[in-house]
Amino acid sequence: MHIDDFGADRSAESSPANAAQEHWQQQGVLDLAPSLIHSDEPGEPVLPGRVLELQGVQVAMLNHGPIQVRRPTSLIRQFDPEAYNINLFLAGDGGLSQAGRQARLTAGQFALLDTSRPYEGWRRCDRVSAPRSTLALQIPRLMMPLPSNVADRLTAIPFDTRHGMGAVFARWVTGLVRHPSYFTHDDVSTLVSVTTTLLAAALAPHLNSALRDSSEARRRRLRFQIDDFIQRNLANPALGAEAVAAAAQISVRQLYELFAEYDRTPAAWIRHLRLERCRRDLADPRLRCFPVHAIAARWGFADPTTFSRAFRAAYGMPPGHYRRLSRSDN
Repeated sequence: MHIDDFGADRSAESSPANAAQEHWQQQGVLDLAPSLIHSDEPGEPVLPGRVLELQGVQVAMLNHGPIQVRRPTSLIRQFDPEAYNINLFLAGDGGLSQAGRQARLTAGQFALLDTSRPYEGWRRCDRVSAPRSTLALQIPRLMMPLPSNVADRLTAIPFDTRHGMGAVFARWVTGLVRHPSYFTHDDVSTLVSVTTTLLAAALAPHLNSALRDSSEARRRRLRFQIDDFIQRNLANPALGAEAVAAAAQISVRQLYELFAEYDRTPAAWIRHLRLERCRRDLADPRLRCFPVHAIAARWGFADPTTFSRAFRAAYGMPPGHYRRLSRSDN
């Protein structure tokens, strides 16, 4: 479990003309998909108050005034965490649009957005009276408790959190990011499982009943177990499809069929998670004393050359260059 706290004084790190966009891109370093932001209050960017990282799932409280947001195709090409963003409005009102759908939201409602598709939005709220305006939850596509072809049909649709399971979900995620000290690293897998399960329950009113039968529930639990095993064993260079299938007590063929529903192979997903861990470690100033090859080995890359080639293919630059750029930004 990883927690980052950010103060409002970070707005001084860049010029007012570029502050909003740069600060949002700083969130991208924390795996929140970067977007272009226009603030109606010049010099007042969107700032994360706290970002909680749980095995690839991020929860962030965002502080902002009136803004307009766009995630164009150009930014998607630069960086895409291949995830779903859940935007819970804590104050004010606004709108979101994606894939031809438009949703008008008020405080107490949330909507999904797919980071792999362009979207637009606007928010209207008062930073002074509502210092925490939005709760943003980002879940990797594979960890979403729904098949992608179903979740994609739920983007830019308002979901209510003022009653029912939506209220339970909202209370859970806000409590999670506001009181992280209540939990330890050993709780992370459980926190992820509870969060995704409650999200599925909050989305249930908009789903076809076939998705809520016992068979689908078993598949979701199996996927949670598989992802938990992978997350806990990323440092093992021997981690592969055979080991994952054995731990899940299914055949390798069944494992590949499960991953095929999300347009992944087990090896590609393991490599993606390892690279993400390495990328975060390379940007962490507390780990600058460790050479690049040591960080690669920490996350299961036994061969430095293979790691460097994979990192360049994923992020467009060698790991050493990425580390130097991250250092210059801090």
